[in-house]
Amino acid sequence: MSQNRVDEYRRKFVTALGGVAAAATVAPGFFLREAQAAGEVPTRSLDQAVTSEKRWGMLIDITKLTDGGAGMVEACKKEHGWDNNPLSRDDQKAHWARVVNVKDKLTGHSFSLPVMCQHCENPPCVDVCPTGASMKRADGIVQVNKHICIGCRYCMMACPYKARSFVHEPLTDQRSYSPRGMGTVESCNMCIHRIDEGRLPACVEAAPDAVIFGDLNDPNSAVSQALKAMGGKQIRADLNLNTGVRYHGI
Repeated sequence: MSQNRVDEYRRKFVTALGGVAAAATVAPGFFLREAQAAGEVPTRSLDQAVTSEKRWGMLIDITKLTDGGAGMVEACKKEHGWDNNPLSRDDQKAHWARVVNVKDKLTGHSFSLPVMCQHCENPPCVDVCPTGASMKRADGIVQVNKHICIGCRYCMMACPYKARSFVHEPLTDQRSYSPRGMGTVESCNMCIHRIDEGRLPACVEAAPDAVIFGDLNDPNSAVSQALKAMGGKQIRADLNLNTGVRYHGI
């Protein structure tokens, strides 16, 4: 997205809330489409609306991640094209997903885990967004509508997982299915373009032995059965956000 386009959207927001055109382009040739969910296996056409019958989520078993989740992060980078500017300052780089190293100072026990948007049932980022750009789909996926994001970064401050980043620089080599824009906030969207086609998120495909993905609302789904058998912890469970990403082994 050019700076002129970002400024245009911001002016429209300031002068008249809700006045942004729904079909505005994010970058030349890139358009956001109405997202539709197909399910773990394609069972319905893409012209059907997303519903709350499904809630997508995943269980990450860090005991089976030999690299701490680095492969998952790399798969995300490749799929969405973020972090491809070698000149970016470290404090301004995108981080849709990252590996976090944890160490207990008392026992010396340490482990690593991948951290991305946790796709909360009650997402703080959505609560504070003044334009509605931060949103949660009916199927539980949290994402950012780049067309109406004004770059205020309230959502970044509200996220307890530091899962969002701000685009500071002009972008090149974008993916048509994952539009980005300078002056906007971005984060993991659980690869909605893949889910809507009945495919697995890229990070899940990168670690098939360690990650189980599926419908949390279906008690018979693989992820629900695994959570029932193994359990699954939330990061900052005390916040009562009911995250869609759970971990085993932390």
